[in-house]
Amino acid sequence: MPTTTTLIWTAVALLLIGVYLSWTAGRLDRLHARIDAARAALDAQLLRRASSAQELATAGMLDPAASMVLYQAARDARLAEEEHREVAESELSQALRAVFADSAQVEAVRAMPGGEEAERELAAAIRRVPMARRFHNDAVRAARALRRHRTVRWFRLAGHAPFPLAFEMDDEPPARLSTRTSG
Repeated sequence: MPTTTTLIWTAVALLLIGVYLSWTAGRLDRLHARIDAARAALDAQLLRRASSAQELATAGMLDPAASMVLYQAARDARLAEEEHREVAESELSQALRAVFADSAQVEAVRAMPGGEEAERELAAAIRRVPMARRFHNDAVRAARALRRHRTVRWFRLAGHAPFPLAFEMDDEPPARLSTRTSG
């Protein structure tokens, strides 16, 4: 009888281990799906920001030098290859801060027909980028933490999924735009 009891306990232990491994693999899969969804949302917000900046740059509301700087930075951000995307997006953030560093520039845009709407749209797009980036990086951080567990590594529960990478960029908004539209 002791062998039957031992076999039963061994089977129960193996079943519990199997359930735990399955649950952990499912959790990791859900985190990877969350990363994919967050990355898609981040990409959409970055594209929206670049599009709004490009529209404003071509609308004739800015002085020619500011228009050229903003247009080129927005174009570079939209067309950047994946490995250069963080740098291009950071450069767009810097260009936005440079163009809207002067409150006279912001007031000139607001004074133009359709300027307030264009400024509001750009400011909204700029505000959404850090939030989308934070959601993406939080999902990456959670997946990395789970992937570091010994159980996940030993049983190769991550499969062939690439190690998730955070999206690091300068996303500080221009102070002149963010102070007016945040209230």
